[in-house]
Amino acid sequence: MNSDRLRLITTDPAVLSGQAVIAGTRVPVSVVLDCLAAGMGPAQIVEEYPTLTSEAVQAAAAYGGLLIREELVPPGPE
Repeated sequence: MNSDRLRLITTDPAVLSGQAVIAGTRVPVSVVLDCLAAGMGPAQIVEEYPTLTSEAVQAAAAYGGLLIREELVPPGPE
């Protein structure tokens, strides 16, 4: 995952108790991953959550993959 996509994922203790979210939104990465797991495609997710982009959906999926491999420390507040 390149650093440009990584900038789309952020955490802030003041936003959703510090959960990883898509930057500039209150949409948690976990919600995007749940949508993907339920079989929704990126276009459907963006339609359901219009503050997202398909790039943000891809970033969330890649972020989840990095976390499961323990290759990434969750980012802190900007």
